[in-house]
Amino acid sequence: MAEQAPFDRALLLSRRRRAARRGGTGAEFLAGSVAAELSERLSLVQRRFETGADLGGSGGELSARLRAGGQIGHLVRMEGSLDLLSGESGVVADEEALPFRDESLDLVASALSLHLTNDTPGVFVQVRRALRPDGLFLAALLGGETLNELRASLLSAEAELEGGASPRVSPFPDLRDVGSLLQRAGFALPVIDQDRLTVRYGSMFELMADLQAMGMTSVLNARSRRPVSRRLFLRAAELYAERFADADGRIRATFDVVYVSGWRPHDSQQKPLRPGSAKASLAEALTPKA
Repeated sequence: MAEQAPFDRALLLSRRRRAARRGGTGAEFLAGSVAAELSERLSLVQRRFETGADLGGSGGELSARLRAGGQIGHLVRMEGSLDLLSGESGVVADEEALPFRDESLDLVASALSLHLTNDTPGVFVQVRRALRPDGLFLAALLGGETLNELRASLLSAEAELEGGASPRVSPFPDLRDVGSLLQRAGFALPVIDQDRLTVRYGSMFELMADLQAMGMTSVLNARSRRPVSRRLFLRAAELYAERFADADGRIRATFDVVYVSGWRPHDSQQKPLRPGSAKASLAEALTPKA
């Protein structure tokens, strides 16, 4: 029997579409922050990209910033549904089945989308194939300890009240896992780092409202289908406040953003030295001069 995919992609698209319809809720801070960081990182690359693609940006924040930067001749925005494009021209496709020809793009960018793919290694390989030699892949994924406070509170409350617990917050990859995926996919000069954003709320319910507004509520196939009782949420909120509140009573929510970049290999790129080819030994460098 085939193993069940971790994420319900149809449900994810539905929730993204609902979040896009609501719009302007004030919950766009995360997408805006990540889009600003990715565009800033691209600005440090002294290079013009003739053709680029933005994968699954939903709100369009990243596309807007990349276009404003002036480094890209033509940027294609790709979304899972026509209404997510909000009247803007683009391509409708899924991140797990990229529609681009091999070696057709100079840049592929993605913000807060690829950590929810069922075959992330395969997506990374598709990105590399779509890039021309010396093309750049630049992305941000949620990872690390993202929403660990909410996960722990819900699990503890359900275990206490029901005698068992089901997953209610999606798992997120850690820094090393994403770095390994980048290397396994065949990218050259990989760079990976993580930035932590801590957001404070009056209660767990305010956090959950923001997650719903961002289309970030759980889409796990393994999630429980039973209706969640108000009692469970109230107890989870109590535990959250007990364990993860600051002195002023406001609770903390962690968002760890993993940033990655890598290039499709090209002969012009810097190569590591062959073992034994150094002109000076480490021993000589560490020997004190008289």
